[in-house]
Amino acid sequence: MFISNAYAQTAGSFGGGDMSQFLIFVPVFLLMYFLMIRPQMKRQKEQKATMDALAKNDEVVTVGGILGKVTKVTDTYVTLEIANGTEIIVQKIAVTMMLPKGTIKAI
Repeated sequence: MFISNAYAQTAGSFGGGDMSQFLIFVPVFLLMYFLMIRPQMKRQKEQKATMDALAKNDEVVTVGGILGKVTKVTDTYVTLEIANGTEIIVQKIAVTMMLPKGTIKAI
């Protein structure tokens, strides 16, 4: 008596059904790709190119902010001279930036 009948809505009567819901996700995905995914992939490619180009006597900065001159390069490690007679070994991925020659004058 107090409860009215509820009728289910048909599938095709609201905005075109499943296809319209799918089409909403396409622009969202494209936006996410161009704003987040693509720049990150570009940075990774540049970082890999930097790691492959490391050579002896390059001046670099590590993740921790240590500046040093490369004295030895292996597949996964780099030996840096951070002061006269003081060398440290760091992973290649810890090198974040190569500096122009002559930036470090203390070594």
